[in-house]
Amino acid sequence: MSRNQIIRAWKDPQYRRVLSAAEREQLPAHPAGAIELSTEDLSVIAGGAMGKFTPHCTEGNTCDVCTG
Repeated sequence: MSRNQIIRAWKDPQYRRVLSAAEREQLPAHPAGAIELSTEDLSVIAGGAMGKFTPHCTEGNTCDVCTG
């Protein structure tokens, strides 16, 4: 498998699906790490969760978003 084919397989899910099982097994790990998150990983993500103070607020000076 050429370098260009490997990069395309990393970037293009449709191309990756047309590869044979043997070709997919030959793909090296993506250098950026896991492409998809597991259910376990997703269960600990708190994206968008806000505490009492957010980066734009300081103690004693809260905004409507923080005091909701």
